[in-house]
Amino acid sequence: MRVGLLTEGGYPYAAGEGGEWCDRLVRGLARHEFEVYALSRSARQEEGGWYALPGNVRRIRAAPLWGGPAGSAPGRASGSYGRRERQRFTGHFGDLAAALTAPGDQAYRFAEGLYGLADLARDEGGLACALRSETALRALEAACRAPGAHPGAYGARVADLLVVSGLLERALRPLSLDWYGAPDGDLGLAGVDLCHAASAGPAALPGLLAHRFFGTPLLVTEYGVRLREHYLAGPAGLSLSVRTLLSAFHRLLAGEIYARAALITPGDAQVRRWQERCGADRARLRTVPPGVDAGLYEAVGEACPEDGTTASDGPLLLLAGGPPEPWLWEAFTVLRMAEPRVRLAVTGTAEDTPLPGGVTRVAACGPDDYAAADAVVVGAPGDGFPVPLAEAMFCGRATVAPDTAAVREVLGGTGLVVPPRDPHALAEACLALLRDPGHGRRLGAAARARALELFTVEQNIASFGAIYLELLSRAPVRHDLAPVPHDAVPPLDPSARSASPSWAGRR
Repeated sequence: MRVGLLTEGGYPYAAGEGGEWCDRLVRGLARHEFEVYALSRSARQEEGGWYALPGNVRRIRAAPLWGGPAGSAPGRASGSYGRRERQRFTGHFGDLAAALTAPGDQAYRFAEGLYGLADLARDEGGLACALRSETALRALEAACRAPGAHPGAYGARVADLLVVSGLLERALRPLSLDWYGAPDGDLGLAGVDLCHAASAGPAALPGLLAHRFFGTPLLVTEYGVRLREHYLAGPAGLSLSVRTLLSAFHRLLAGEIYARAALITPGDAQVRRWQERCGADRARLRTVPPGVDAGLYEAVGEACPEDGTTASDGPLLLLAGGPPEPWLWEAFTVLRMAEPRVRLAVTGTAEDTPLPGGVTRVAACGPDDYAAADAVVVGAPGDGFPVPLAEAMFCGRATVAPDTAAVREVLGGTGLVVPPRDPHALAEACLALLRDPGHGRRLGAAARARALELFTVEQNIASFGAIYLELLSRAPVRHDLAPVPHDAVPPLDPSARSASPSWAGRR
């Protein structure tokens, strides 16, 4: 099988997000061939180089989501539209702009505008200049001034519209790329059997187009919600009008991606809930936890005593996995009043941060730190899988964690959960574990068994291998692509990398 792996700011860039997971996936599924279609986020990321790519990566195609417009498909320049093409652009971009500003569910109008622009870009050689043109500004302004427009968009100024048009041009660059077949015979995404997007943002746009043009099934994996990342860490210094329009764009884009994906694989319950709120069909959601390298913690986990009934006479050590929350200090104070022997080791604090008595700082939670701990306290997970919790489970340590959907899903009853941000409940749970080490060891043993069953790298790779075959079995048989002999594919040569790599690799 040939898989088109779609990334944004990630693999194959060494400084990218989720690169380790993608690299393990590609190497673990060595019987499949991969073509990587990567969108970079900055010049610094591109200068940081790539992962050492395995042999089953047949080629890399890359394009920037930063800087000036680039990467349009060969053919007529997008700035030389005739009257008919300008009318097409005005209509399609007007639909998309109206969907961003109108109240209520505008998913259908957004989709019509998006795919209309994609067809135009394919016919005419790109959209870069048109998306930054006066025509686009007028369409945005008309949508913002329309009766019933969102109040945040209604106050947009010309300067705001210029910013929005520039940012939309960047987000929509995948529509103008030559990744969907070229006159020179390069099939691009027309030649893959499956598109696998590593997020539901611009990275999945090529997969949407491959689904529209060629019927290629799209798989979307999210270990962090791309839409939530935009809400929390969007570009700084933007006006309310710009934020309103961009938030609407990313929300509607995520909804369209979820609607068209053949299958969506969140990493945990919290991500799954976000996807459901954005319109993902529960029937097409399948949780696939990210894999953790169990070998790193094997020695600690196997050495964990099977049982014990008496508390140690020495200091009792708690390890805080992840950056400490403010309420952790209050919980530790309460705990020390009941059990003065307790010590706490924390990660994620700056060197100049003053620490309370009985607290020490460790650089990161490693196997030795887990081995020394009598119990592990895990902070509230953010927008992703609680990795420190899984690491503690692999080490066979009893854990105390906040009562969230992701934590309950991971623990499955093999640890203690307490109400979030409740220091007294946290102190009581920790004290119960420290005073009954036998119970803690039994919980730790059950947690380790659960982690080995569900959260290993091997389990993650096996799950995606089965999903690939399942999606391919559902896809319609295509007879429009003639096979090319395998020996016609030149080996990928990273030393031949250019600013915008485009090596041939179609079998």
